[in-house]
Amino acid sequence: MNRLTDAIKHLIIINVILFVVPQLLQLDLTNILALHFPKNEHFGFWQYVTHMFMHGSFPHILFNMYGLYAFGTPLEQMWGKKKFIFFYFSAGLGAGLIYTLVNYYQFNNAFEQIIASGVTDNQLNTILNFQGNTWGEFIDNANKIISKSNNINYFEGLGDELIKASKYYNTTAVGASGAVYGILVAFGLYFKDAKLALIFFPVPIAAKYFIPVMILGDLFFGMTKYSIGNIAHFAHLGGALIGFIIAWYWKNNQFKVR
Repeated sequence: MNRLTDAIKHLIIINVILFVVPQLLQLDLTNILALHFPKNEHFGFWQYVTHMFMHGSFPHILFNMYGLYAFGTPLEQMWGKKKFIFFYFSAGLGAGLIYTLVNYYQFNNAFEQIIASGVTDNQLNTILNFQGNTWGEFIDNANKIISKSNNINYFEGLGDELIKASKYYNTTAVGASGAVYGILVAFGLYFKDAKLALIFFPVPIAAKYFIPVMILGDLFFGMTKYSIGNIAHFAHLGGALIGFIIAWYWKNNQFKVR
């Protein structure tokens, strides 16, 4: 088993602290540290960093920290602490930025259709900030707000677009997955013949085949409606892309700074 390297040790410690302590103290730090949609009132630029240390469940943090340790350790041993930390945060920041850009594009498509129908900015803002528990309550509230206008038919055909806009507006992103995907891709570039095994397919597969399959899976699920659970596929893809660019450049230019 690989020795726990210095940067990875401290990253794991910070992640575990920010997962365990808020639960013990019954603190909800989501509005402060999770990555929000830029138009949301809880959005802050610092969240592009802090969301990397937040996790939604024990399996979430377990898999991310295992991935950080398993694939990051040989990279830190090869690159050194400073270079690894730069890479880790670059991949994580890139993941958050690309995730935001994709969400903004999707939100804007729905936004334009809603506004074109006659709903005002103020009405839509009130609708999107509704704190209901179900989509039925959300739609009922939207209908009441829109029906107060002169044209009671504004709401017709807008249900799906309002739900879509609300999902992007109110969804938060947490986790180190984007940075870990960057590490995974870098690992594949440097150790392409290393054997890896999937939990649901425990047959060792070379990294040069294993990692592209994972990336293509995220691309497929991100662009279709078949995703299982609340997974930020484009954050994974963003981290993988930035990780690939940096790792490919370093590998081909022999960047030696440690």
